Amino acid sequence: MNALTIAFVTPEAVPFAKTGGLADVSGILPRLFAASGHSVRLFLPLYHKIRLDFADLQPLELQLTGRVGSRSYEGRLYHYHDALSGLDTYFVGNALFFDRDELYRDPQTGLDYTDNSDRFIFFSRAVLDALRKLDRPPDIIHANDWQAALVASFLRTNHTGDDFFGKSRSVLTIHNMAYQGQFSADTASRLGIDSAFLQPAGPFEYWGKINFLKSAIQFADKITTVSPTYAREIQQSNEFGMGLEGVLKERAADLVGILNGVDYNVWSPKNDPKIPYRYTPANLSGKKRNKLELLHRVGLPLRTEQPLIGMITRLDNQKGLDIIAEVIDDILGLPLQMVFLGTGAEEYHRLLTQAEKKHPDKIKAFLTFDDNLAHLIEAGADIFLMPSRFEPCGLNQMYSLKYGTVPIVRKTGGLADTVIDFNDQTGQGTGFVVEKYDSGELLATVERAVRLFRRRKVWYRIIKQAMNQDFSWDISARRYMELYQSVINRNT
Repeated sequence: MNALTIAFVTPEAVPFAKTGGLADVSGILPRLFAASGHSVRLFLPLYHKIRLDFADLQPLELQLTGRVGSRSYEGRLYHYHDALSGLDTYFVGNALFFDRDELYRDPQTGLDYTDNSDRFIFFSRAVLDALRKLDRPPDIIHANDWQAALVASFLRTNHTGDDFFGKSRSVLTIHNMAYQGQFSADTASRLGIDSAFLQPAGPFEYWGKINFLKSAIQFADKITTVSPTYAREIQQSNEFGMGLEGVLKERAADLVGILNGVDYNVWSPKNDPKIPYRYTPANLSGKKRNKLELLHRVGLPLRTEQPLIGMITRLDNQKGLDIIAEVIDDILGLPLQMVFLGTGAEEYHRLLTQAEKKHPDKIKAFLTFDDNLAHLIEAGADIFLMPSRFEPCGLNQMYSLKYGTVPIVRKTGGLADTVIDFNDQTGQGTGFVVEKYDSGELLATVERAVRLFRRRKVWYRIIKQAMNQDFSWDISARRYMELYQSVINRNT
């Protein structure tokens, strides 16, 4: 395959800025592409946090322009080179739009910034201006989520017939359909595009509002999402498509699901520097010792004959907390122990706090974020609970498989694509799958797992089958590169 020139546009990427899994994907994929010999430029906004954490960023002698409505805003381009991978990262600087404490939400109100539409109109236009001024037209522009979606849309509305971008093709990745970039109708006047595109039922219009993601779904050459099952789900119902299922179904031929990967340098019991005892499928003694360490650290009695269930999550309905709430007393009535780590809705903070008071020897809840404890839970727990209502991809179930922490998941999205329900007749399987989003079925599945935990030979078989699964990023990166090439070949 010939080396490609790729512009990877995202609102966040590790190690620079992160609010969710999008940052992990955006942090590793471009590096893998660059390390494989492709010319890759990663673009993201220069947030206040990045200014503080990466004070040695180099400003370039390039003034950027991004028009928002009738106003033209200036920006500055900053550069960071990663010598290990060869990746060049470019930051779009504009103090008015990006020099803020948080990425998308006002910390004072807890609500989205009221000018988010203008911020990312500017960002998208500035990226296209930067590409032109860097004077190397990309073969592929890969836009991620609604904050970068307009790059793909502007490419087909403002730059049609543009010689510089004449051979550039766009890919849109949707990481979660719940976030679409919907704004009031008056946003239309600030997009700076032909009014023909803004008509009712047009590419940008959505029930009297402007929808950034919808526009890119219609304009991008290819659309991906983060698991094959989620790619099907979002076309089938409002529950998953969030109102855009019809638009997605129209683009079904150009919509593919590519499963996110896992960085096994960070998330593997063989390599993990954040756990006290490392281990492999051939020698699980370290896992037993990690369980003892975890029980000691969280303050639960040492009941090694009982399974310890871990859950690391955002505490809200999407993650299954509502059906857990309905049966938590029944679950805690079983011979098991539980440890929760995460923050979220206040009602679930109260639920877990009350459960801990009622069952102090059975459950501990840590209502915070603690990366070291997260690694220890993955290594020390016997079972990982992840009964999500929907889950575009999910990472913790893949981490859990590698750590031999048997996952209980709902059959949805990436959970369905990565966990195989254990079959007692064949002995095959890597976890336990809840078919319906139902508290009774969840309880029955937990009971089944607890029974099998007592059958030590069977349980070790499940653990080893789970640990031998491979969801490395190398596999996902190859799929993206094949997709890029198919887009280029189709248009040559």
